[in-house]
Amino acid sequence: MTPDLQLILAFVLFLGLLAAGMTIPFAITLPAIVYLYLQDGFAAFNGIGLVSWGSMNSFTLTAIPLFILMAELMQQSGLSLRVYRGLARLVSRIPGGLLQTNIVGCALFAAVSGSSIATAASIGSVALPQLGERGYDRKLSAGSLAAGGTLGILLPPSIAMIVYGTFSETSVAKLFMAGVIPGLMLAGMFMVLIAVRAILRPSLAPREHGARTLSTLVRALIDVVPFTILIGGILGSIYTGFATPTEAAAAGCMLGIVICLVWGDLTVAKFRLALRRTIEIIANILFIIYAAFLFSYAISYAGIGEDITAFIVGMKLDRLEFFLALFVLYTVLGCLVESLGMIVITVPLLYPALLGYGIDPVWFGIILVIFIELGQISPPIGINLFVIQSIWDGTLSEVVVGTVPFHLVMFVLLLLLVIWPDLALWLPRHMTNG
Repeated sequence: MTPDLQLILAFVLFLGLLAAGMTIPFAITLPAIVYLYLQDGFAAFNGIGLVSWGSMNSFTLTAIPLFILMAELMQQSGLSLRVYRGLARLVSRIPGGLLQTNIVGCALFAAVSGSSIATAASIGSVALPQLGERGYDRKLSAGSLAAGGTLGILLPPSIAMIVYGTFSETSVAKLFMAGVIPGLMLAGMFMVLIAVRAILRPSLAPREHGARTLSTLVRALIDVVPFTILIGGILGSIYTGFATPTEAAAAGCMLGIVICLVWGDLTVAKFRLALRRTIEIIANILFIIYAAFLFSYAISYAGIGEDITAFIVGMKLDRLEFFLALFVLYTVLGCLVESLGMIVITVPLLYPALLGYGIDPVWFGIILVIFIELGQISPPIGINLFVIQSIWDGTLSEVVVGTVPFHLVMFVLLLLLVIWPDLALWLPRHMTNG
């Protein structure tokens, strides 16, 4: 069998397993093993032990379970409900009312969880009952939560950025800082979209009324300030070079426990539940990463990376054409493959070509994350669509329709980043010990 046919067989097997409903880790691992065997029989398996050790022996990856634990503590202690309540008092009078609270709440929770799914589920479970009771448009309500949840992988800390940094050997701290301005811009653009639609069609979002007293503002700040202190401490320590992302995550967990004890309702039983949930989530993530390293090893063993790079360079595309090709690739993949799967499948193959085009890996990391965000709200695989649909009484089609305007906003942000790369690169360039 020729090398081309071997590669085609591996990808057909991968897509077939996905279509059959097999989970991402197994759908990646089995084609990798088959592809290695086709290359050199059992002799190709000799390096699997070293790959297995190297894939998990990573100081960078230790930040992932810590950030997930922090988010689980917030959720199990009820602190996410308290933060949402405080934000509702502060921003609900903006046109769009509680829909604006959805976006701000997702942005804040994203800065702790690092996970799109955790963000959408945590804020969605709190917000959807209140939105339904107050008569907000169902489609826009669901769309704002599904799209707002994607901020979990753009605003730091971001699990997707940690995985990308691991595969591309890019500074995770710089990736975190590169996501700040685009993430805040995207949150702001979502809020403007909601405000404009609410003004043009008041029936979408009833205006919130009620007395705005000093005591109300103070109670709102008491609900929100501890959360913002935690976020500021994590990001500030990374930006100043005082702590690595892993060290900042560990300190954040300790501070998070204190905040959950004082402001939340953290008990021993809830703490144990948060630990169990963290183990379940991180086991799935690390299995995906391990499977991806096997896939990457199979690709490098066959020399496919060099062949693809030579093929792309041989096409003599300019940077814009190359970016458009990537745009098509990731738009299609985003509809078919889960977020971490997109990273682990494509980055080992495309990274050498990126360097050949002189593309900054930090900038590309942010572009990739936005493509992943688009994929998470694109049918049929968009995970955030199913998360929101699973926690309310609406249909999946309503969630999908509600996210369409937010897709367009994300495309605008992509265009702005292509025109002005400094939107992502300015903060990393000014980091201390970045």
